[in-house]
Amino acid sequence: MAEAFKHLIGAHTVAEVGHHLKRVWPAFDRPAFERQALADLDTLEFKARAVHLGNALASHLPPDFEHATAVLVASLKAVPPPAHHHDPDAELGQLQTDATGVAGWALWAYGDFVARHGQAHVPQALIALHAITQRFTAEFAIRPFLVNHPEAVLAVLRQWQHDPSAHVRRLVSEGSRPRLPWGLRLQALVQDPTPTLPLLRTLQDDPSEYVRRSVANHLNDIGKDHPGVLVQWLQEHLPGAPITRQRLLRHASRHLIKAGHPGVLQAWGLGLGLQGHATLQAAHPQVQIGQKLPIHIRVHASPDAPVQSLEVDYRVHHIKADGSTSPKAFKGKRITLPPGETVAWQKLHSFVPVSTRVLRPGLHRIDLQVNGQLVAETEVLLLDVQV
Repeated sequence: MAEAFKHLIGAHTVAEVGHHLKRVWPAFDRPAFERQALADLDTLEFKARAVHLGNALASHLPPDFEHATAVLVASLKAVPPPAHHHDPDAELGQLQTDATGVAGWALWAYGDFVARHGQAHVPQALIALHAITQRFTAEFAIRPFLVNHPEAVLAVLRQWQHDPSAHVRRLVSEGSRPRLPWGLRLQALVQDPTPTLPLLRTLQDDPSEYVRRSVANHLNDIGKDHPGVLVQWLQEHLPGAPITRQRLLRHASRHLIKAGHPGVLQAWGLGLGLQGHATLQAAHPQVQIGQKLPIHIRVHASPDAPVQSLEVDYRVHHIKADGSTSPKAFKGKRITLPPGETVAWQKLHSFVPVSTRVLRPGLHRIDLQVNGQLVAETEVLLLDVQV
């Protein structure tokens, strides 16, 4: 069984951080730091562990913020100079604390310290986050600064969009995402995303896929609140785009494609409905929570139809606590369908509970969408777990 996520910050993390802080700052009281950091650590979940470790840092680092962040940065692991041929995603995944310094998950606590104690010291704080993000990420820590000091931080992000490090360039996009999972929601950018659009315009053609993937997710966030902005972006940046940008924009469009947004579908040449018919069948009339259900999909083109480019998705209408239902779209596939031809395949849909969705027993409707239009549906009875 995989180790619990919370154990990414544990006693070993505390010992490593204590060792390297003592190494770079001899006045550091390592025993007192470790006692505070380890107290009740085992009772906490991951994010609470990071905050707890950040509190211990605050108690034992120098009271002067500039001195404190200088100690933190000095304790960081040495990293190789940026190189375009490196894979930053793989490189970041390999960053772990070693004899040269601290890296990896422990730096969530470093970022927490900087975010909570650096609001009156923005330039020094951003210098520290610039260093931290190259050994882990600072996408969560930078967000309070964007809330409290938006103009100052955006000015720095405009410089960082040209940074030699792909990790720093990614932070420009990921740190300013309006709806970053696990991160503080940037409500001002949810309401008006225009301040980050010039940054995304530069980064969408970044040489690093690691950076471009973040831009796609940022644009996808924007599309949830401002679909017209994404439609306009596609109209401007999709025609004649290189393949790397096409892939980015496709990923950025995923939410609105599944939602059947007409403007986004039209931008991708998916504006027309199916000329033909489709069927959707569940392999069994009922399924138990915790099981997987085979779903059979068949799409047939009329003999006189042109060659069709079709986006095929399905939705499961989950039962809410009040008895109403809420549809959740799931990715099917994109197909090219010649006249008179049929494409059929099977999807294995999971009714295994996940943390982001509560499954309740009862009759669930499943429907099939082609280019955002409902073309077929079925029902399945979801049974409670047998005791």
